[in-house]
Amino acid sequence: MTGWVRIAVLALLWGSGFLWIKLALTGLSPVHLTLVRCALGASTLLALAFAARQRLPRDRGTWGRLVVAAFFCNALPFALFGIGETTVDSGVAGVMNATTPLWSLLIGVVLGTDRRLTPPRLLGLVLGFGGVLVIFAPWQQSGLLSAGALALLAAGLSYAIAFAYMARKLPPGGAPLALSAAQLTTATALTAVALPVATTAPHLNLTAVVAVVILGVFGTGITFYLNYRVLTDEGPTAAATVGYLLPVVSIALGALFLGEPLTPRVVGGMVIVLVAVGLTRWRAQAPASRAVNSSGGLATPK
Repeated sequence: MTGWVRIAVLALLWGSGFLWIKLALTGLSPVHLTLVRCALGASTLLALAFAARQRLPRDRGTWGRLVVAAFFCNALPFALFGIGETTVDSGVAGVMNATTPLWSLLIGVVLGTDRRLTPPRLLGLVLGFGGVLVIFAPWQQSGLLSAGALALLAAGLSYAIAFAYMARKLPPGGAPLALSAAQLTTATALTAVALPVATTAPHLNLTAVVAVVILGVFGTGITFYLNYRVLTDEGPTAAATVGYLLPVVSIALGALFLGEPLTPRVVGGMVIVLVAVGLTRWRAQAPASRAVNSSGGLATPK
């Protein structure tokens, strides 16, 4: 598989994740969806790690740090996307996922860890959240601002917190497949603990079962492997390109298969957000990509 074909497949698998979430919610609650997704993703990565002869971490310190990473990078945002998509279109959820770099920059500025707040990056930060306002239009009666919308924004923030933590606390290199398998296994355990708060019992149907299997195996497990290969073979710039394609794919699939409205407001807001993300990566794209992925853990925003 050539580099650009791999990038296209990765963008399709990640971008379609929001479609599968929407379909899986027809029979699963957000908590049950998160549990099954994490378990299937962990099983897939465990198999890939075994085939690559990579060992799971053995020291308690790494497992302790994986608890934090698994919570903010997997268990919490996966559940928040499920909650969000109960009321918000899957295409809009894909655009909200693209706000993660904006949150990352904002966190860096607040904590003082990112002192490179150049005018283009500051413009990108303001423009990005302006794009979010354009999409949700809270000033209109027909605006999309809701608890679901806030859950989607919180999911992007959770990813940003996870990436900042993982870049500092998880060991670089080593056995990325095994480390990610351990992270998703931990996320499965964390979600299982939260099962008592799931107020809606599963009402399984074929659509929900197929959707959650595809989401867990391909959208969560296989995508990490493809992302790892793109990073290794093509470099961080090529991997970052996928992030720009995700919202386009999610909006297109939502319109084609779910009949979600493709309004000028949503499309315009998406364009604004993507331009803003590009501005925030101005002259800092490679370092930012390394920070997100150097941990070897499952730093995959979707």
